[in-house]
Amino acid sequence: MMVPFLRKIPPRSRLAGLALVVAACGRPDAPTRTEGSAPEATPAPVILVVGTSLTAGLGLDPAEAYPAILQQKVDSAGLRYRVVNAGNSGETSAGALRRVEWLLRQPVAVLVLETGGNDGLRGLDPDSLRANIEAIVRLARRQAPSPAVLLLGMEAPPNLGTDYATRFRSAYRDAASNLDVPLVPFVLQGVGGIDTLNQADGIHPTAAGQRILAMTVWKALLPLLGRPAVRK
Repeated sequence: MMVPFLRKIPPRSRLAGLALVVAACGRPDAPTRTEGSAPEATPAPVILVVGTSLTAGLGLDPAEAYPAILQQKVDSAGLRYRVVNAGNSGETSAGALRRVEWLLRQPVAVLVLETGGNDGLRGLDPDSLRANIEAIVRLARRQAPSPAVLLLGMEAPPNLGTDYATRFRSAYRDAASNLDVPLVPFVLQGVGGIDTLNQADGIHPTAAGQRILAMTVWKALLPLLGRPAVRK
């Protein structure tokens, strides 16, 4: 079913977003103990969620955004991971590529990548979207050990035509195939285009919509927890 989709979203303060990520991640170069103090417990492995306003939870309390709900599911499952929300409203895949190296300064166990919605809003070349996604994954795989990766797919706005929509969809499928990473084909499945699950702008999920989004991501994420990353 064709659904109304994202239109251009005024970005939040990027500095505020980065400050939140720094607070959540901690400084990678900061000392973990002082002289004579007892050793600290090993920090929980990080699930880093890089994304747009959908990940940031625009219009909602941060606790209602799907990364926070993923943390609840991780805890309920008795798993030891820390979910970090690195959503940045208005960001394109090129913007995600520019900041991901900074985000990966700390070790990451799993990278969840939600990007491209704003590329579609602007009618950007789907080939560039695919290239940016692949570059992000390759940067992540420079870590040792490298993280598992989960790619969250999006759909293009229907007003751009069927040819563009097909190429846009293929960008995710091709990137996932080329780098052997799991793909959620459409992260807003069951949410996009449903008035009661979206805010007044018809774009961003309500708290109820975010819970559905979180379940979609959780089903794909759970098999990756504790599984070694595939390298290619």
